[in-house]
Amino acid sequence: MASPGIEVELLGKGHSDLGEVAPEIKASERRTAVAIADLEWREMEGDDCEFRYGDGTNEAQDNDFPTVERSRLQEMLSLLGLEMYQVQKLSLQDSLQISFDSMKNWAPQVPKDLPWNFLRKLQALNADARNTTMVLDVLPDARPVEKESQMEEEIIYWDPADDLAADIYSFSELPTPDTPVNPLDLLCALLISSDSFLQQEIVLKMALCQFALPLVLPDSENHYHTFLLWAMRGIVRTWWSQPPRGVGSFREDSVVLSRAPAFAFVRMDVSSNSKSQLLNAVLSPGHRQWDCFWHRDLNLGTNAREISDGLVEISWFFPSGREDLDIFPEPVTFLNLRGDIGSHWLQFKLLTEISSAVFILTDNISKKEYKLLYSMKESTTKYYFILSPYRGKRNTNLRFLNKLIPVLKIDHSHVLVKVSSTDSDSFVKRIRAIVGNVLRAPCRRVSVEDMAHAARKLGLKVDEDCEECQKAKDRMERITRKIKDSDAYRRDELRLQGDPWRKAAQVEKEFCQLQWAVDPPEKHRAELRRRLLELRMQQNSHDPSSGVQEFISGISSPSLSEKQYFLRWMEWGLARVAQPRLRQPPETLLTLRPKHGGATDLGEPLWPEPLGVEHFLREMGQFYEAESCLVEAGRLPAGQRRFAHFPGLASELLLTGLPLELIDGSTLSMPIRWVTGLLKELHVRLERRSRLVVLSALGVPGTGKSTLLNTMFGLRFATGKSCSPRGAFMQLITVAEGFSQDLGCDHILVIDSGGLIGGALTSAGDRFELEASLATLLMGLSNVTVISLAETKDIPAAILHAFLRLEKTGHMPNYQFVYQNLHDVSVPGPRPRDKRQLLDPPGDLSRAAAQMEKQSDGFRALAGLAFCDPEKQHIWHIPGLWHGAPPMAAVSLAYSEAIFELKRCLLENIRNGLSNQNKNIQQLIELVRRL
Repeated sequence: MASPGIEVELLGKGHSDLGEVAPEIKASERRTAVAIADLEWREMEGDDCEFRYGDGTNEAQDNDFPTVERSRLQEMLSLLGLEMYQVQKLSLQDSLQISFDSMKNWAPQVPKDLPWNFLRKLQALNADARNTTMVLDVLPDARPVEKESQMEEEIIYWDPADDLAADIYSFSELPTPDTPVNPLDLLCALLISSDSFLQQEIVLKMALCQFALPLVLPDSENHYHTFLLWAMRGIVRTWWSQPPRGVGSFREDSVVLSRAPAFAFVRMDVSSNSKSQLLNAVLSPGHRQWDCFWHRDLNLGTNAREISDGLVEISWFFPSGREDLDIFPEPVTFLNLRGDIGSHWLQFKLLTEISSAVFILTDNISKKEYKLLYSMKESTTKYYFILSPYRGKRNTNLRFLNKLIPVLKIDHSHVLVKVSSTDSDSFVKRIRAIVGNVLRAPCRRVSVEDMAHAARKLGLKVDEDCEECQKAKDRMERITRKIKDSDAYRRDELRLQGDPWRKAAQVEKEFCQLQWAVDPPEKHRAELRRRLLELRMQQNSHDPSSGVQEFISGISSPSLSEKQYFLRWMEWGLARVAQPRLRQPPETLLTLRPKHGGATDLGEPLWPEPLGVEHFLREMGQFYEAESCLVEAGRLPAGQRRFAHFPGLASELLLTGLPLELIDGSTLSMPIRWVTGLLKELHVRLERRSRLVVLSALGVPGTGKSTLLNTMFGLRFATGKSCSPRGAFMQLITVAEGFSQDLGCDHILVIDSGGLIGGALTSAGDRFELEASLATLLMGLSNVTVISLAETKDIPAAILHAFLRLEKTGHMPNYQFVYQNLHDVSVPGPRPRDKRQLLDPPGDLSRAAAQMEKQSDGFRALAGLAFCDPEKQHIWHIPGLWHGAPPMAAVSLAYSEAIFELKRCLLENIRNGLSNQNKNIQQLIELVRRL
């Protein structure tokens, strides 16, 4: 029985004008117009069709088409100053260097500034990062920039049979130094010029900004497109089921591994409706539209795309568990193809294979488009058409739609018509209703890994398939497949940690305290020395387990890329085997922290500590510590050392950007021999560039200090209570050689206190004394200390004690107090009166601190103690991180701008010498030993 025909009633009057259509006709499509006009559809066996060009070649065989495109990529790279990075790719470390530009809120003036401006803003999670507007010096005879409306009116429409088609290439010219660059072209050029790790960082920061992410990177020169699987690996998202029902409703997973229904939006030929605007409206709750996908109405949105046609973008909707905010009850994936499906058949084919439904936006369905869709007759994907007919094409569209009914298995509900007079809100609701109906029915659910598998079958290159990456992945799997239970693995495989290291650390602390005693009993000193040697000999009697040996082999690889791949794989592999109890909502984890005060086991965890890379490095450190201790005591000949090269391996990791543990989170102590050995090796590798400034951040966990450091400098400190290790970590930032003389240092060593400061509200007990000592150590090592506060009076007592102790030594780093609004972005910053109160700790804590430290003058206001003047910007108010309700919230622009100002101030203080005397690494080693 024949399917009923489709009759479409226009939802508005009249036809859309040419101005609506114009922006969708992009430059590269005009250039390929002649070739598309020559396309032939040749009937194969039965009704099968093959997509062929006029010369008889198919798309896969055509290595020379289009000829003009071959040079356009190189021209764009040259215009942006990225041509030099095609052999030696731009690295993550290159992008993080501190330079003159790090202290300026500068605007790009020439196209070569655009990549660096984009990277700088993206590192700071700036919502305006995609804006490629340049500030140009206007010459007297300069031609004024045309308005977007004028540009739209000048777009020329052509007929393939027209004589003008032969000269279609003249309609688009490459941008010149005074022509703005389309943001999507900039993104593609930068990704093409970056190594795998910078690509990953770019995509991760874009995800935090809630930008649509590049999934398929087009190669306009060789038609060898790349599926960006590796670049997506680091993205982890959280969401809540609707309505939330306790702990089980909370989910946290990698976007690469979690499966969700996918919906693709594509354009066929010309459409006066914007896919990207429609997607943004569908994804945005309420009336607040977030521009996830860049579109024509944004600044420079109408600029011709030169190399980014064929780009496939991806974004997600994640529910918050609130019915008033959630558009869909479960995660949903949305895909967007830039350009016409006829010119990017391979990408369209991929989308049809991975999507539950495909929305096709078009104004016209001609015979060519009909045959294109006819070839998809075997697809099980649902198809929906969004039409906006003009120039009297209505009857033609209906005729071809009726022919497609049996082919695509559609009916009248699969065809929507939208013209300029159509109510946008009701149309968006209709699209959401269609998506919701598909979700309720059995539908295809795919992960990004599943998409990559389909891409391989179609012949697309997958970035993760390179040999170094796969070798590193195999090594990681050999380690993680043996981990069935994290606690059991730590006990059985990481044997030098746990009780042996905890006992040795306690003995070393007692021994250190005796060093400062007036007349220590020699007998007790000898007993402590004997116990320590016994414990170290016990540790040294073990050999590294098979997992540790495999880890050492991984970080010993002569290939820097393979080493970096391995470390990233280890981070993700270990996260996958984390204990289920760690995957809980943040508010649940707050209850896991024990109360402070009184006699407490120093090894008692503040929260469950997940197994991470730091545990393997910790094990290496203990092998080195035990061996060094025995050599110092004469119990082991130096020639029999097996682990002397371990600090060198660790220092290389520090130089590649991996945060390394400075204070052990399990025992809350510093492995002094391991840390000094690591710093010595670092000094050797840095040679003459070893001048350091040490910047530390202290505060109670959950006050946003790690996020602040990561946003300020592009660092990789762990964030969130559910995944953060407890120890203090350090990461090295390089200062550009041209700027090091002016700044006064070659590197900045950044220390994140992690979970060391628990925020005890009483000044008594072993735990508190330990926290105060650790705070004193970290602040004593620092030139600059950032104190992160969540509330106006939330200054931990341990930090107050550290202030008092350091004042007696005469070492006072430059302090910056940062009050972070962790809740509402609209809450204003504290008034000057409130700022003064911020620096006045509660009286009982102050008096207790003074009494414990035996200060003769008793209580003093912290403002006087820290030499802080509220009028001189020592106190900062940072607005809320999120703009909106997570998980769909974007980073607040005000947060990003405030972080940049804080960074500028810190660097200015360093340059002006306000951060106390800079150190070289040798001096830092001596300071570590003394403190």
